[in-house]
Amino acid sequence: MSQMPFFIDSHAHLTSTAVFDQVDALIERAEQAHVRAIVNICTDLVTLERGLELSRRYPWIYQAAATTPHDVEAEGELVFESIATCARQGLLKAVGETGLDYYYEHSARSVQQAFLRRYLHLALECRLPVVIHCREAFADFFEILDADYQVNGRHAPGVLHCFTGTMHEAEEVLKRGWMLSLSGIVTFKKSIELQQVAREVPLSQLLIETDTPYLAPQKHRGKTNEPAFVAETAAFIASIKGIPIEEVAQATAQNACELFNLPH
Repeated sequence: MSQMPFFIDSHAHLTSTAVFDQVDALIERAEQAHVRAIVNICTDLVTLERGLELSRRYPWIYQAAATTPHDVEAEGELVFESIATCARQGLLKAVGETGLDYYYEHSARSVQQAFLRRYLHLALECRLPVVIHCREAFADFFEILDADYQVNGRHAPGVLHCFTGTMHEAEEVLKRGWMLSLSGIVTFKKSIELQQVAREVPLSQLLIETDTPYLAPQKHRGKTNEPAFVAETAAFIASIKGIPIEEVAQATAQNACELFNLPH
């Protein structure tokens, strides 16, 4: 009998107000679904404080933090130094999610770009990977990445989380040696181009995530997402690639451990 695969949810917002009141139940269901680690994304001072406490209670839940591109204009200066202090104290496994979002453009593009650079520099200083949100802003993102996030001529490590770009954009991510993370969106019936990306991305550069509480997979669409559902995304990717789910689980877990410096 084959061993049950285990999973790592590389991106969840467990300390979001939308789900924090039920976080223990979510974590219990995640354990039952063989989720062995979760990278929790903190986006402000409240979620950061909750996240650090969560790690004390559940040592297999790890923290990343940054103000999202949506909120940097309103909150970026208020939060940056607290996040930088946590990063310098070794309390974070990554800096993020930071990046650029020109689809909504809730913050001015120039402010988004300035904070992206600041977070990239913080990640370099602390030798942490970055978690990137990028939507309809890939040209500017790659330009900033190429200019501000290299060590000895090579790109420092990171992941494009919840990737929804084109095959060409995926290739640009991969050729920089980065990880590409797929969420429940890949399971949606109309995500034809993203499913092509899933088919082509090498297992060596693939992560899986839920983006809890958002973007539940097709089977649960419209419901609150949770880390337990990451197995469904893994199963869907395995079917697209024509390989066993165990291969997807093992590769994505190993990639997450290496990127975020988690215990194997």
